[in-house]
Amino acid sequence: MAHATQAPQSVVTGPSFALTEEQKMIQKLARDFARNEIAPVAEHYDRTHEYPWPVVKKAQELGLTTMGIPEKFGGLGLSLFEEALVNEELAWGCTGISTALSVNSLGMLPILVGGSDEHKAEYGGRMADGELCAYCVTEPEAGSDVAGIKTTAVLSDDGSYYILNGSKTFITGATNANFYTVLAYTDPSVRDDRRKRYGGMTFFVVHRDWEGVSVGKPFDKMGQHASDTAEVVFENVRVPVENRLGAEGSGFINAMKVFDFSRPAVASGAVGIASRALDEAIKYAKERKTMGQPIWQHQAIGHMIADMAMEVEAARLLVWKSAWAVD
Repeated sequence: MAHATQAPQSVVTGPSFALTEEQKMIQKLARDFARNEIAPVAEHYDRTHEYPWPVVKKAQELGLTTMGIPEKFGGLGLSLFEEALVNEELAWGCTGISTALSVNSLGMLPILVGGSDEHKAEYGGRMADGELCAYCVTEPEAGSDVAGIKTTAVLSDDGSYYILNGSKTFITGATNANFYTVLAYTDPSVRDDRRKRYGGMTFFVVHRDWEGVSVGKPFDKMGQHASDTAEVVFENVRVPVENRLGAEGSGFINAMKVFDFSRPAVASGAVGIASRALDEAIKYAKERKTMGQPIWQHQAIGHMIADMAMEVEAARLLVWKSAWAVD
């Protein structure tokens, strides 16, 4: 849980976001990592489009790819509020590298939300041992409209496995993931029924090295080049029934829970980018001189910087409140 506390009403109403000493240490750890390990190599990975394996390995050693996994399952057991603190700092260094790290938390969420303790122990352990995962929901004709997916998982006659068919696109981390959390229709008959289709979807854990799983070339994106994004295709993939996450039909509800947990984390990354832009603007305003003085001393420039600082702080507080509310 976020350590936001309710202040006495005689003073102020609402939560107080004073960080605990532990949270300050977590924030500093991420800040130092971003400045010492990410920022110095960000330009290289942005230009080459290479996956930042050296940075990822160092992040794994610190537990930065297993932040939200409970400690008993191999993670750090951080709250969403604390994850937001970390993500902001990492995105300050490079949003592409930050996404390459944080997407693993997204991929694990269906397991944490809908999986059994056995699922959490197995895949939390895999993550702790250095494996990566990706979240597979988006399809060519289904983005925000999750119920528009076409992928199906049909139970075998003997009930021991599902046959998975379909394709997912714009999957962040797809190229390097060891396993995927995949949303599919287990009851294809309701797919076109706008009232019943929400109860026909289910999540599965699918391993990258299983027969029938193929991954396309990374897309040539306009930005976030250090984070790979690709298509994943499933052709008659046999998925053991043990790899189903929750009961049949629980997928849509769990997908919505995943989005609730992941959105503050995504927003915290945007705050990190904005904070970096503000820092760079201030640095330039101190170095650039006109008429014998740094430009920040000109009132118009000073007002612009002040407005930027207020907007960044307002966005940060909104993210913190959102994460606190979810926790």
